[in-house]
Amino acid sequence: MLEAFVLSPRYSLDAANWLEGIDPSRHYWLWVNGDPQLPVIIPGLIVSSIEELRTVIGQFRSLQPGESLKLTRIVGSCKIHCVSSNCYAIEARVDSALVWHLFDRETMESLLMAAHPDWLPGEKDLELGRKALMRSLNQPVYVP
Repeated sequence: MLEAFVLSPRYSLDAANWLEGIDPSRHYWLWVNGDPQLPVIIPGLIVSSIEELRTVIGQFRSLQPGESLKLTRIVGSCKIHCVSSNCYAIEARVDSALVWHLFDRETMESLLMAAHPDWLPGEKDLELGRKALMRSLNQPVYVP
């Protein structure tokens, strides 16, 4: 049996719409392949200081092909894989399937820079935060 060879588009800042926004809790809201009917929410980088941001950006910039960087949060995490010198992938689940979203270096750095402590979300991004809050309020509560 032949192994499947899947090609996926690489997201870049000057490409078609694929980024719905970045909510105040630094989640990246992406449209898979630019399709608004296929949204995915990826936990992004959160830092408590500029020094911590510099450290993570430095770790990202030093990634070599085949290496990865895990961004851990209180709830959830995000793993960035270096595919080649200007191609990075973020893992996410889309319809229960593990998918790698590909980004160029400039785009990946821009997403990471949203973790800057002074970054302020726009009105559209605030609305995404409200949407995420409403989703969480509709989740079942665990009672031991």
